Amino acid sequence: MDGQELQKIADGFTTDLPGTDHEHRSDPSWDLYKVGGKVYMLMTDMPGRPVVILKADPDDATALREQYTGITPGYHMNKRHWITVDGGDTIDGKLVKELVTDSYRLVVGGLPKSKQPLDPRTYDRRA
Repeated sequence: MDGQELQKIADGFTTDLPGTDHEHRSDPSWDLYKVGGKVYMLMTDMPGRPVVILKADPDDATALREQYTGITPGYHMNKRHWITVDGGDTIDGKLVKELVTDSYRLVVGGLPKSKQPLDPRTYDRRA
């Protein structure tokens, strides 16, 4: 999948996630996806290629980077807690949806209970 398709799938999937707010910043061009005021996904164009940046459990992030050539440390983010997903042959729509869901759940889990739009422990992990 190419980077534009990657971003299209990730963006479209966020509409199913309760409490998601979308912000677009034009200089530089960034799309931010938040829940409870906290960012769980960013989209931008790195030089020559569209990418999606997601929060990830540190152990999962390491495993994902080892398993997929299209996943690298988070661009302009904490390299331990964030990943950058680039298009490529090893990345498919199902994986993108799972990564977005996991990022969303991590952020929701860190919110005060009164700000959580759902219970992150029971929210479906499979996209």
